Amino acid sequence: MSFELFIAKRIYADNHAEGERFSRPAIRIAMLGVAIGLAVMLVSLAVVLGFKHEVSSKVIGFGSHIQVLSLTQNQRYEVLPVLTTDTLIRKVKSVGGIAHIQRFATKIGILKTEEDFRGLTFKGVGEDYDLSFLRSSLIEGEMPPFSSKQSTNQILLSQKVASQLGVTTSDRIFAYFMGEEAMRARRFTIAGIFATNMNDYDKNYVITDIYTVRKLNNWDAEMSSGLEIAVKDFEQVDHINRQLQFLHHGVDRNGVTYGVFSIKDLAAHTFAWLAVLDMNVVMILILMMLVSSFTIVSGLLIIMLERIVMIGTLKVLGATNASVRRIFIHFSVMLVGKGLLWGNLAGLLLCWLQQQFHLVALDPTVYYIDSVPIQFNWLLILAVNVATFLLSSLVIWGSSHLISIGKPGQTVKYE
Repeated sequence: MSFELFIAKRIYADNHAEGERFSRPAIRIAMLGVAIGLAVMLVSLAVVLGFKHEVSSKVIGFGSHIQVLSLTQNQRYEVLPVLTTDTLIRKVKSVGGIAHIQRFATKIGILKTEEDFRGLTFKGVGEDYDLSFLRSSLIEGEMPPFSSKQSTNQILLSQKVASQLGVTTSDRIFAYFMGEEAMRARRFTIAGIFATNMNDYDKNYVITDIYTVRKLNNWDAEMSSGLEIAVKDFEQVDHINRQLQFLHHGVDRNGVTYGVFSIKDLAAHTFAWLAVLDMNVVMILILMMLVSSFTIVSGLLIIMLERIVMIGTLKVLGATNASVRRIFIHFSVMLVGKGLLWGNLAGLLLCWLQQQFHLVALDPTVYYIDSVPIQFNWLLILAVNVATFLLSSLVIWGSSHLISIGKPGQTVKYE
């Protein structure tokens, strides 16, 4: 054990005794500042990661990662269907990193009860559609067997729309659609009710089978509103979208032009909001690190003032300024280490309690989710700890140079 480390440990032990007038509370405040700062940083990081994951998952669940959509309208400003043939799907699959491809079709209609009515978009899906997101959002009823070969006359309705229309599962409800010459009516059974808490989707969409929607649009079995493409890694969405641009402004045999769009383009306002959260957490990290550094400097200065006679004595006995600085650097690193330990324990415990018991609730109509979400990223947590320790060490090293001020004779006489 070096001489400097031995003295630092003795100072650390002495500051737990009752004889110190100023250093004990100062050191406790410094340790508390580091612990609170780190805990706030960890909670902020976990909450922002949770928000980004939950909200983006909901948006992607309704529209997948990338879509191939028609760009052509007819004289009535209706979007014409894309021929989603096996050839088109093979072209999409030729790009690496794609996990799943599914067809969908849409039709504007009106759901009507005796007391009320609501205009909605009927989204038709088939056997190839990934229903995991809708199944996880189902709160009543069951998932109907959506088909591309026959009509089930069943729908999934959002809780918001069901409440407004005063209907529930197993109820039958009329839907009306504008045809080329006259209004067309269909009667559906409400198989299930879902709630994603994404207002833009919950208040505007009804889910049914793609066969029914194609029949209402007078489309054949190859016609769809578009394709939804899921990728294996969300971080690669932009890269895969660029690779699929060879399909952009492609034209099928019916003369319909189609384009390729990522979910970041189709839900730009949502992802822009999530990007703002990144800036917020960066500001919180910077502020907390500055607060922690200030408390460390304050505690170190108080310790040095209270130990100024000891500093002078060590210098008289032949200790160099560098040697004395190392004593207080070792001492401060011990304090920072203990502050980091308590900060990690407090921050991670709060995050775990919120993740398990949802202690802090949110208004889902504003935040899209009903409680504060938590997601752990251990690599980022380690990075925050390392950054805090390095910044604290830099501040300690800079502050320790104050020991060089003053002559040994003057410091020995200090009371």
